[in-house]
Amino acid sequence: MRVFEFHFNPKLKTDLIFDSFCYEPENIYERRIGSLYLVGLLKNVLPQNLHFLDRLAKVIKDQYYRSTLVSAEKSLKESLRQANEFLEGIAKKGDVSWLGNFSYAVLSLKNFELNFTKVGEIKIFLLRRGQIIDIDKKLRFQDIEPYPLKIFGNIVSGKLAENDLILALTKEVSETFQNQNLINEVAKITPFDGKKLSEFFKTKNELLSKISGVCLAIFLSKEVLAGKKEIILPRPKEFSLREIFSSVVNYFKKLIKKPRWAVGGWRPLLKFPRFKLPKITIPKLPRLNKNLISILALIFFLAIGFFVAEQEKKQQLKIYQNNLNQIQEKVNQAESLLILKKVNPQLMEQANSLFKESWEEISSLAKEASAFPLDFQNQIFSLKNKVTNNLFELNKLEIIERPELFFEFDSQQFIPQKMVIFDNELYFFSPYTQNLFKINQNRESEIIQIDKKFNLAIALSDSILFFSKPNQLVNFKNGEFSQASSLGEPYPKDEEDKSSSLPFATARVFNFDDFSSYKSNLYFLDKKPGEIIKYPYLEALKWSSPQLWLNSQTKKVTLAKSMAVDGSVWILTKTNEIQRYYAGRLQETLKLDIFPEPKEFSKIFASPYLPHLYILEPIQKRIMILTKAGETIKQFQSEKFDNLLDFGVSENGKTIYLLNGLKVFKMEF
Repeated sequence: MRVFEFHFNPKLKTDLIFDSFCYEPENIYERRIGSLYLVGLLKNVLPQNLHFLDRLAKVIKDQYYRSTLVSAEKSLKESLRQANEFLEGIAKKGDVSWLGNFSYAVLSLKNFELNFTKVGEIKIFLLRRGQIIDIDKKLRFQDIEPYPLKIFGNIVSGKLAENDLILALTKEVSETFQNQNLINEVAKITPFDGKKLSEFFKTKNELLSKISGVCLAIFLSKEVLAGKKEIILPRPKEFSLREIFSSVVNYFKKLIKKPRWAVGGWRPLLKFPRFKLPKITIPKLPRLNKNLISILALIFFLAIGFFVAEQEKKQQLKIYQNNLNQIQEKVNQAESLLILKKVNPQLMEQANSLFKESWEEISSLAKEASAFPLDFQNQIFSLKNKVTNNLFELNKLEIIERPELFFEFDSQQFIPQKMVIFDNELYFFSPYTQNLFKINQNRESEIIQIDKKFNLAIALSDSILFFSKPNQLVNFKNGEFSQASSLGEPYPKDEEDKSSSLPFATARVFNFDDFSSYKSNLYFLDKKPGEIIKYPYLEALKWSSPQLWLNSQTKKVTLAKSMAVDGSVWILTKTNEIQRYYAGRLQETLKLDIFPEPKEFSKIFASPYLPHLYILEPIQKRIMILTKAGETIKQFQSEKFDNLLDFGVSENGKTIYLLNGLKVFKMEF
């Protein structure tokens, strides 16, 4: 069995982590249950979850090899049970940010018997004699059970043959391989060899440089070779002064031990004239041995190195002092512009740009500060504090140390993922959990029973409309749910394929990711094709046939992350821009010049009754309030906002509720 791990561009996306783990039996006992292979991916990752995949892999591996007296299938079941308990423990502590963002595949292989399971969007293919079999289609997926939390479920078992090839691919890699027909080309590599596969990937470098993810290839053969992990487009090795200095020292040590100028022993390098000295009895000094000479020589070279380093440090300090003076001049210029802001308000923008440039430069300098004298460190941090305070004031940024805790969930009772506000009451729901959870303004809570799971929700004038994928709507009014109704499929059916064995036409697949309403018309965002679909309102909670809302000449919104509608359609993009559409056409794009610089926005909210836009950014632990022209009204940021999932805004727009894991924070502005 030969295993090859290919990691494509691990640093391409800052909010995505992925990895593969390959465990081979280490002794005769572990050979009874065979090898274990894991592939994992987590998107929209928060800082506290950077090692999430590694921790889960260790839990599964430790349990899998704990008992070797049972079958491989039973060992896998026990390890998955332990994994579910581990994930439930994380959820109970309030971290549920990984739910819906998590994909994981677990495969065990003993001889030619395969057992596997998966959760999320990883694809597993079997390549056999040029044929491609999507074997995870045989896996009957079951819903995630919330109490107790059960992520991993069914296991598929099967018998493989020699020269079979298993491919486990994360979503983006799988889609690219299928769309570009790469899997077929991999299947044609015969006889299969990891070097040939690596060379094939190199020929597709331009295509593969744009994706991030894992390709795990397991080739079944009777020979046993060590696995090989390969990172496509790796980062260059970092420069190490320590390694270079060590090599220089080692060189001189060897030189001292075997000097090239010595013939038959040591000879002095300098000759001194002879002097006649009176006869004095001097005790005989011990003869220096080679080891002592080597030590003295090493000390000598270290002293020289220290002297040179000190001189370089002084020279570097002069350079940094000059840089600091230049930053100070830039700060002085920005402060001068602020004095004149009443005369010309546009000068504030110039001052803000200068302060942001200064902050980038001073932050870079501060990283090196520990190597400098204390007085110089004080100069750096004093100037950085001044720049930071000015940026906070100019960008309306308020740091909240202790945000008001409005409510905290009991994970045994309910784990929320999303929220909606209606009639000053908060409603929480989850695509993984049945029922609703309601909290009123007195912080009294209740669970509203319903045997449905909801993906999205919007507040109408007199009720809440809940949406369940793929196309079901349920209305909630006066404490009661209406009967579910289905929306029409948004895309026209393809013409019948006469060459196909299917006697009927098929429709394009759709997947609604977000929705909003305006004047009771419904607007859905389908991210993958970049379409906005409108369902015009008829009457009595009935909607007519769907319409593709974007003008035929308008570019698709393929970079969309979130959508809000208030008469205009606002699209929050993956490039952290805000696009405003009207009548199916793009009207303007707002590029936010704001501090801190945006990294990864997640949700936008707008209302026809409010003058502001509200934007959530979990990775920087903040929520922003903007005018609809893109000017900053207020920013709230807190270290307590460490697991932001969703937010809701009161009817007057002055109160914001933040769903942060199992906690709900309340803010007024």
